[in-house]
Amino acid sequence: MTIPHLNQEQIQTWTLEQKDRWWLENVYRGNMPQLTLRSAATGFILGSVLSATNLYVGAKTGWSLGVGVTSVILAFAIYRTLQKIGIGSEFSILENNCSQSIATAAGYMTAPLTSSMAAYMIVDNRLLPWHQLVVWNVLVSILGVLFAFPMKRRFINDEQHPFPEGRAAGVVMDTLHHADASVGMASAAAMLWAGAVAALTKFLQAESIQEFLQSHIFRRAADQVIRLPERVDHLFGVHLGSRKISGVTLDNLTIVPSLELALVGAGGLMGIRGAASLMIGAVLNYFVLAPMMIERGEITAKILASGEAIYGLRQISLWSLWPGVALMVAASFVAFFAKPAALIEPFVALFSKRKAGSDVLRDIEVPIWISIVGIPIVSLIAAITAHYYFGVNVLMCLIGLPLTFVLTLVAANSTALTSITPVGATSKITQLFYGAVQPGNIRTNLATASLTAEVVSNASNLLMDIKPGYMLGAKPRQQAIGHIIGIIAGSVCSVPLFFLLFTQQVQRLPDGGVENIASIQSEQFPMPSVTVWKAVAEVLMNGIDSLPTSVQYAVLCAALIGIVMELARIFTKGRFPLSAVAMGLAFVIDFGSCFAMFLGAFIFWLLGVERPTKEGEAPGFWKSRHEPICAGIIAGAA
Repeated sequence: MTIPHLNQEQIQTWTLEQKDRWWLENVYRGNMPQLTLRSAATGFILGSVLSATNLYVGAKTGWSLGVGVTSVILAFAIYRTLQKIGIGSEFSILENNCSQSIATAAGYMTAPLTSSMAAYMIVDNRLLPWHQLVVWNVLVSILGVLFAFPMKRRFINDEQHPFPEGRAAGVVMDTLHHADASVGMASAAAMLWAGAVAALTKFLQAESIQEFLQSHIFRRAADQVIRLPERVDHLFGVHLGSRKISGVTLDNLTIVPSLELALVGAGGLMGIRGAASLMIGAVLNYFVLAPMMIERGEITAKILASGEAIYGLRQISLWSLWPGVALMVAASFVAFFAKPAALIEPFVALFSKRKAGSDVLRDIEVPIWISIVGIPIVSLIAAITAHYYFGVNVLMCLIGLPLTFVLTLVAANSTALTSITPVGATSKITQLFYGAVQPGNIRTNLATASLTAEVVSNASNLLMDIKPGYMLGAKPRQQAIGHIIGIIAGSVCSVPLFFLLFTQQVQRLPDGGVENIASIQSEQFPMPSVTVWKAVAEVLMNGIDSLPTSVQYAVLCAALIGIVMELARIFTKGRFPLSAVAMGLAFVIDFGSCFAMFLGAFIFWLLGVERPTKEGEAPGFWKSRHEPICAGIIAGAA
């Protein structure tokens, strides 16, 4: 069945109350089973397994994988199989949604273990006890959930942002659970075909799989193994990466036409506005600014043992993340102050009398008083915990929390448009802040930035989880509870695994100290995010003045551009063709990822997906099937 949704004109012109009433009357599913014992248990188990996968990927690449669509399909397959053999009743669509919410939350709990916390332990030459890591991760993640509650009404109910990955999960669930109707069958077929093609493509691209199969089964020599290229240029027998801009190869500038199918699918859901903005930002950063800064010596190379100088995303982003984040922060500030009602009204409602029936979702939404009471309490507990665990001054920790809220707003805006949460970029602003107010204290720098990273991540991920629930008519309160269950599951399972995999070479001394703490990073598990966290903390040891002058000018210019672009969007009532947040995001992710998302959006734009349908006109094949197709691509690639 087609998921009910508002058109663009309704989103722009209706009040929040009108949108809430429409959702209550047309989408809300009432008391359909949602957070049941089996959905909680399923999410807990899937989340535990998927968090182990994310721990491995994070240690290898520095990235975390979205597991929402994967968990949806796995949970559905498990219960459909059990139902067919006569065990258990039908697994409802909202139970499926709840299990994916729990699994998704668990999957992201591995991030600090392969970034901020590992960096802290290496810098401090101390192996934190496992229970401290669990307590800290759970505590600051719950703080992120509390930050997210007030934002939900704005980003999801009012502005109806796409949250592409969450939207994909919603489409997949709707397709799976309504495949008996003719429309559902057609959508299911489109999704399955897209997923099968994407999965086959990834299978043919996988170097390790193809090497194993072709060498063991077909007895091919290692240098004769054939696999499908992961880049557009290699697909046509061309290698663009060796070409140069200002003496730097395109490969070193990350300028590769990537065929990362999960991102192609995400781009199709994102839409042409956000994807085109990403592409423009990527071209500006990697074709113009990065070569210019390399030529000026502002971006320095990493020198390998062989003497070769290489750049890549890690080196470039040490310069480019500052203007990128400035662009996102400035635009998000303007957007907030231009339309603050969606965030402020829930707080005002607690202390003023309102007309009867003015808040039709009062008994369904998470009560705002939970955030008002919970944020100060949990913040104080987190600050005290940071003092005892990391030696951070309690007052210093509390001073940075308003900045953390602002950065959470920025990150949520990015997630809403692109499904990419700039956790690393926003936490670097916290590192910059503490580099200014407490220069020289690298422990405070890393610990407080870790708090920001986890708050930003969990607030944005909760909103991503709630998006499919909103699409399908779920109760936000039960999803929030499910997210907290996932937080606990992910922490409890991933922390022991971290110690098992990465601390075996660390030698514990009789006096409680350790030797060889740097062995947490290895050739097999380089943990690139740890390297970046340490590098930024060391750069900012001498305070904000240690940033190059070029960065300071770039930040000022980017902030002004962000303000102008967001004002243009507001005054044109959303018709301005570019997104400042998406453009800023392009400065903190590689060019290949931006290209893949733009490719997906551009293909579906060419197919007429975003062309308005005239009254009485039936939508064409691509317009009516593009969401299941994109969701299938994401699921198949995962």
